[in-house]
Amino acid sequence: MVKKINKAVFPVAGLGTRFLPATKAVPKEMLTIVDRPVVQLAVDEAREAGIEHFVFVTGRNKAVIEDHFDKQYELEETLRSRGKLEELRLLESDRPSAGQTSFTRQQEPLGLGHAVWCARELVGNEPFALMLPDVLIHASPGCLKQMMQTYDSHGGNVIAVEQVAPEEIHRYGVVGIGKPAGDAFEISGMVEKPSPEDAPSNKIITGRYILQPEIFDKIANQNPGSGGEIQITDAMIQLAEDQPFYGVEFEGTTYDCGNKIGFLSANVAYGLEREDIGPQFKQALKQIIAEAGGL
Repeated sequence: MVKKINKAVFPVAGLGTRFLPATKAVPKEMLTIVDRPVVQLAVDEAREAGIEHFVFVTGRNKAVIEDHFDKQYELEETLRSRGKLEELRLLESDRPSAGQTSFTRQQEPLGLGHAVWCARELVGNEPFALMLPDVLIHASPGCLKQMMQTYDSHGGNVIAVEQVAPEEIHRYGVVGIGKPAGDAFEISGMVEKPSPEDAPSNKIITGRYILQPEIFDKIANQNPGSGGEIQITDAMIQLAEDQPFYGVEFEGTTYDCGNKIGFLSANVAYGLEREDIGPQFKQALKQIIAEAGGL
């Protein structure tokens, strides 16, 4: 019987140095796509997929993330007294219920695998989702919900994948393609940041995972890998010796909000589709582009 996925882990301990000076005092995960923080969009995706408990692996100077998912009495009472009921409703709908959030610290920047390992006591002995908030996936249904369909059918471990150009392969974990499994496929192997000629395919791992709890034992015995960090891909390679992995080539668009171009692109894409501001924003963009000499 396939166990239900109730928990999602969000690694949010990174320093965000590529966005300095903005991230000197504001966590990169709290930078907004139009008017919603990046981390909120990741939580929205998790909720849509049926996640009920949100585990955040934080670091120093990240307390504002915890505050964001808490009740703010003064703000809410001010909105209520001024009759701003729509804004109040939005805050209340975004806020997880009491007991649905947990926070733990990654005290040293030792890599994604180590960040996941820091959540082991909060996750316990059950499968869980792992979501990288920097990787914003614009999809309907959401990427994690698409992955849940494969998990419900096959169990095991599930990874979101997408194709990239050969010159980009060396930046990512890459999967080998095995037998079809419904709308997904069995993963025949994984390589962390290979050269294009050594890559088993052009399908990369894209920031969304469903993992069995045995991954924690693999991480605990993992030596530092690429970049001198504990890599989650290396632990998954070991786990794949004992358990099946499936790749889901999701339908949607990825925006890497860990870099400025991806972040700006996401703001444009999300802004244009908004009913309240989209048409005016489109006109403003046209004027800016024209004044800049066109495309």
